[in-house]
Amino acid sequence: MRVLVLGGTTEARQLYVALEQRADRFAVTVSLAGATRAPVLPALDVRIGGFGGIDGLRDWLLAHHIEAVIDATHPFAVQMSNHAVAACAQAHVKLLRIARPGWTPVAGDCWTCVPDMQAAACALGVTPRRVLLTVGRKDLLPFHHAGPHDWLLRCVDAPDPALLPAGTRLLLARGPFDEAGEEALLRRERIDVIVTKNSGGTATQAKLAAARRLGLGVIMVERPSVAPAQTVPDAAAAMAWLESLSGLHGKPAHKKSCK
Repeated sequence: MRVLVLGGTTEARQLYVALEQRADRFAVTVSLAGATRAPVLPALDVRIGGFGGIDGLRDWLLAHHIEAVIDATHPFAVQMSNHAVAACAQAHVKLLRIARPGWTPVAGDCWTCVPDMQAAACALGVTPRRVLLTVGRKDLLPFHHAGPHDWLLRCVDAPDPALLPAGTRLLLARGPFDEAGEEALLRRERIDVIVTKNSGGTATQAKLAAARRLGLGVIMVERPSVAPAQTVPDAAAAMAWLESLSGLHGKPAHKKSCK
């Protein structure tokens, strides 16, 4: 069964491990956007780069006889998810999205929830603060005029310097992170507030627990809306869905015997 996985997340990597063990049943291509310079690559066929919009993805699915697509992209990768919905509908290919649950505040949290990066920048106010930015390297422009803050940006790869707010310090690191390490970082850097996306998952959740323990504020950018699709919460459920499709794959229609 020919499967395309749109990857790049922890859940995608967990799915790769399961699929690597089922080469007898699945012929898998993993697609990565190429946003990370040194991605963790699975022992599967990998393509890196875009498809050329909805039409390009549709044509690729048809040309490669893809029978199922797993969208395991980041919750904020809205364009890719929307393109997958449209392209799969046009190519009559089954689509499943892994939509891991978002984070929700608990007792002791001090969150300010905002709809987008511009609102996050405004929520910082004008009084100088020491800010830990964990929003990735592509969403920095709204913070250029957000006030005279001290910025610490943590990301996997260094961004274009032109995107950085003046005086930004870089911390290049890849999760998962643990609570002790996150608390030590927040103390050492004397952070006042964290700005982050509601990505969900466990790889970067520890900073929220550390902020709670230290009584720090968190500006949480909520997830954008995305085109509806059938969803599951994790890689195990996605693998079960593929196995159920594979169980039907190639089976002849049942015929009643004639006597």
